[in-house]
Amino acid sequence: MTIKELLELRKRIKSKKPDFIRQDIHKKKRLDRKWRRPKGLHSKIKMRFRGRAKRVSAGYRSPKKVRGLHKSGLQQCVVRSLRDLKDLDAKKNGLIIAATLGDKKRITILKKAKEEGFNILNVKNPDEYIKKAEEKISSRKKGIKEEKENIKETKVEKKEKELTEKVKEEDTKKVEKKEKDRLLTKKER
Repeated sequence: MTIKELLELRKRIKSKKPDFIRQDIHKKKRLDRKWRRPKGLHSKIKMRFRGRAKRVSAGYRSPKKVRGLHKSGLQQCVVRSLRDLKDLDAKKNGLIIAATLGDKKRITILKKAKEEGFNILNVKNPDEYIKKAEEKISSRKKGIKEEKENIKETKVEKKEKELTEKVKEEDTKKVEKKEKDRLLTKKER
């Protein structure tokens, strides 16, 4: 069978696969929904009674040649840096860009992957994504510049206000002193 046929077979098998849930999950809130082998002596799931939850078995497994492959038929590889791209083949591997990466690094990896002809599995439209991310970065830079300018302006304004207040205080002191002098001179006459 070809890989495409095997992928279709895997899809059919997985569509019929039941949810494997732990025994007595509905009875206790603290139990997780993940599978645990039933161990009880009288366990109906362990004995595979009809109408009970299904047990995990090899019959639900996907064909060996397509096990672990993406639905496109490519092997999934997580990329965290440009170095990771060097070892990969564009025909066999599909890229998943790590979620922990920042915008700048993500953009560089996307551009390099596009040049080399890789399929990027977790980004639908790489061109649009690159454009949006670059706009986001540039707007952030503009915002930072504006904030710095605002901070400088506020510092300058504060200094100007302080200076004007000092000048006003000095002027008021001079005016008060002149008035006191006038009063003193009037009394002496």
